[in-house]
Amino acid sequence: MDEISALRDIILIFSVSIVVIFLFQKLNLPSIAGFLVAGTLVGPHGLNLISDREQVHVLAEIGVILLLFTIGLEFSLARLKSSKLLFVVGGSAQIAGVLIVFVSSAMLFHMDINAAIFWGLLVTLSSTAIVLKTLAERGEHDTLHGRSTIGILIFQDLAIVPMMLMTPLLANQEAEGIGRILFTLGKSLVLVIVIVLAARVFVPKLLEQIVRTRSRELFLLTIVVLCLGTAWLTSLVGLSLALGAFIAGFLISESEYSHQAIADVLPFRDSFNGLFFVSIGMLMDPTVLVAYPLLIMTLVGAIVVGKFVTGAVAVVAAGAPLRSAILAGVALAQVGEFAFILAQEGLKVDLLSHETYNIFLAVSVLTMIMTPFLIQWSPKIARRVEAVQRLHHWFPGRVSLRTEPVQFKLSDHVIIVGYGLNGRNLARVLREFAIPHVVLDMRGEVVQLEIGSGTPLHYGDATNPTVLHQVHVQAAKVLVVAVSDPFGSRRIVQLAKSLNPTIHTIVRTRYLNEIDELHQLGADEIIPEEFETSIEMSVLVLQLFGLPKHVILEKAEHIRREGYALLRRGEQSELTHHLRTGTLRDVDVQTCRIDEDSPALGRTLNDLALHSRTGASVMALMRAGVTHPTPSDTTVLEAEDVVVLLGTRDAIRRAIGLLVDPKTE
Repeated sequence: MDEISALRDIILIFSVSIVVIFLFQKLNLPSIAGFLVAGTLVGPHGLNLISDREQVHVLAEIGVILLLFTIGLEFSLARLKSSKLLFVVGGSAQIAGVLIVFVSSAMLFHMDINAAIFWGLLVTLSSTAIVLKTLAERGEHDTLHGRSTIGILIFQDLAIVPMMLMTPLLANQEAEGIGRILFTLGKSLVLVIVIVLAARVFVPKLLEQIVRTRSRELFLLTIVVLCLGTAWLTSLVGLSLALGAFIAGFLISESEYSHQAIADVLPFRDSFNGLFFVSIGMLMDPTVLVAYPLLIMTLVGAIVVGKFVTGAVAVVAAGAPLRSAILAGVALAQVGEFAFILAQEGLKVDLLSHETYNIFLAVSVLTMIMTPFLIQWSPKIARRVEAVQRLHHWFPGRVSLRTEPVQFKLSDHVIIVGYGLNGRNLARVLREFAIPHVVLDMRGEVVQLEIGSGTPLHYGDATNPTVLHQVHVQAAKVLVVAVSDPFGSRRIVQLAKSLNPTIHTIVRTRYLNEIDELHQLGADEIIPEEFETSIEMSVLVLQLFGLPKHVILEKAEHIRREGYALLRRGEQSELTHHLRTGTLRDVDVQTCRIDEDSPALGRTLNDLALHSRTGASVMALMRAGVTHPTPSDTTVLEAEDVVVLLGTRDAIRRAIGLLVDPKTE
């Protein structure tokens, strides 16, 4: 009966959430605020529809764990090293700033100092879950202000341990002495280091063996166990479950399996996350708002403004420019979920009364509801503040916007799916010409062998849209599907075209009968192995009969040209990939590289007279990564130059002969 009751509660929560979030989306309001409002409606102080709130809180805790785990997966050791100033200086300065404000206020109004310190500890904690969720939705977690915010949030999560230990001391109880506190902190630090070191040795070997099985179910189960298990182990030493999950994700982030791990965990994270935000909204008691409207609104305003100022000053102190500091200050301007745990400890030792506890909950939830709106408006706030030009000279910022190399800030790149013979050869060619590319493969043993080779090869399933997002498919120029999986190829093409309609897709397929369906799904170019094999067989037979090489190549090219013209939809032009117009049916564009033994090396274009001798024209010249359109006739060709030729296939073939074959001269 309890199981049925829990299922009923979850159905009610999601049903109400669907209605509220649908309305919020129609009004262009953040979905997180919708979850909080839904929680208030179904909670004990609203319609009281939930019978087992404890069960909801357990599921909500899983949501926070999975959220921090995915944030850890998207973090990296290089990013942490580059952000250490923001982490240490920014985090400590933010906490110190809030405490100074509360202690100063207590001294000014002759209030109890210990109570003021405790309130300062409560207020200094910001909402890791809400802020990270909002930053991720806006794609800002990798910006300078995003990294600053994340660094301070993690510092706060670490600080919750000493805060919990200090609470009995602030209540003048004899529970914990200074020595005991230091011992507990030292023990926690040692155990976390042991967990991290053990995981760094154990996790890569474990994942390597798991991916060798090629079982997606086994990989997913392993990732979930690593996430929840590390969270549980860190909780045993007094740290939060969420912080343990972050450590687990952080450990996996350095491996080549992180993209697939993110893709597998995301659906679970988003589902459980909704329960977390609903559970926060259930804490809201509207009757408190009616009883103390002025006090609560005043506290909300003071906390939002105070935390904005202290957060912005902390980020500036860490060396960030003013704009980033303002955006980070706005993101931190709320009370966090971990403050509820600390508030319960304060309630136990009489640092808070039941009345002040309820007021604190109401104020905290209101600041959380405001957070998505404030972050949405923060760029406008930053522009208003920066309108005072002198502020730029006061706060120039010392932290670079590019403090670490970003691996996947790619655009106009090539995505290669499959690292077999075809994918490997293509990657080598792209690497030679310095064309940006990234490779995805589901064979763990292949990924392991290529570690350290310089090839941007990652373990990931390209039929998963999250994996394609991780390699920036939305900004890619070309997608090459080089796997021999008909169903997978169709799914990849369909997904890629839905995520980036302009991407040019080239697909390898085994048989001619698969071409029509691939074209219908959006494939631009299809290379059927069956057809190419027939051409190679023809070439081999002609060679055995002693026909001249140029005759054989010309015949093979003729078969290929006629065959692909029939295979393309509507007999598209062969220049579709280059010119996209379909109007120049009798010309082609090809490139030719000038090597050390080229007869054209050291000669000018005028000396070569390519157009008059072959009919092909030189459209451009690429040298040292720079393209020079319509080079002059006096241009001298150098080694590793790439000449771009325009003309008929025969004309281009003759021109390439003059450029690379000494016998042609």
